[in-house]
Amino acid sequence: MTHSTPLATTANVSASDDKRHKYSFNKLEKRIRRAAGKAIDDFAMINDGDRVMVCLSGGKDSYTLLTTLRYLQKVAPIQFEIIAVNLDQKQPGFPEHILPAYLQAEGVDYRIIEEDTYAIVKDKIPEGKTTCSLCSRLRRGILYRTARELGATKIALGHHRDDIIETLMLNMFYGGSLKSMPPKLVSDNGEHVVIRPLAYVREKDIAKYAAAMDYPIIPCNLCGSQENLQRKVIKDLLKTWDRQYPGRIESMFKAITNVVPSHLADTSLFNFKALVADGEENELGDTAFDQAPVGDASQFIEFDEDDSRTPVQVIQLS
Repeated sequence: MTHSTPLATTANVSASDDKRHKYSFNKLEKRIRRAAGKAIDDFAMINDGDRVMVCLSGGKDSYTLLTTLRYLQKVAPIQFEIIAVNLDQKQPGFPEHILPAYLQAEGVDYRIIEEDTYAIVKDKIPEGKTTCSLCSRLRRGILYRTARELGATKIALGHHRDDIIETLMLNMFYGGSLKSMPPKLVSDNGEHVVIRPLAYVREKDIAKYAAAMDYPIIPCNLCGSQENLQRKVIKDLLKTWDRQYPGRIESMFKAITNVVPSHLADTSLFNFKALVADGEENELGDTAFDQAPVGDASQFIEFDEDDSRTPVQVIQLS
């Protein structure tokens, strides 16, 4: 005998699933908005009257950045403008119609800047070599010029928490310096303030959000074939750690926000020569003969109410 599921039961299950998915999406969106809002506040990224130029590449990060800033623009106690800017680098097959169509449909003020940096990079960089450095320099110069022409007071980029950690490790492993990608900086030409409102947002949240929003993603064909990039190696390493050692990535980011110069070895940051024993207790100064304390990295994560099996890493900054 064949049994069929009653239509009413099927409808109830579907409605339940829809409700659960909507609940999960709302939590995800709130988490991203909350993290972005906190970063903006912590670093005073946006001020009243600012004109923010949002650099839109067509990737998941910049779409999420634009959507989040547009929401914050509506609810923030200050007034600021947003203008989206895309640099069409004339890559072969670049779908130049996608971003204008999306931005027009969303009612976003935008500019498309057309510069054939692709031809320059291909001419200057031998086949098979990394194009990222030259491409980045060319793009940066064009965006700085555009910001000046548009009267933008801030340039917003879509880098997230994982980008910051990856940059820290790249500089440590290959650059011999302990530095990362700051949430806010003054441009190298001294003319612009660059901000990264997604600095506290984890990449996996952005990926889930972009998929749920069904953004028209545009891949970067210029560097997509360079599978052995150093950054990709670091990214894969961090993904492995994230799976195997819950909380390690969060602990690393916490470390970036909790620097103790007296316990490093940079004489330009701390005056070691002037150190003397003054007879006063110092809670940071008596570890010369002690094993460095190692805590449980899982202290930096919490669990998503939607699924107790899935850790949601929440950055504790205080």
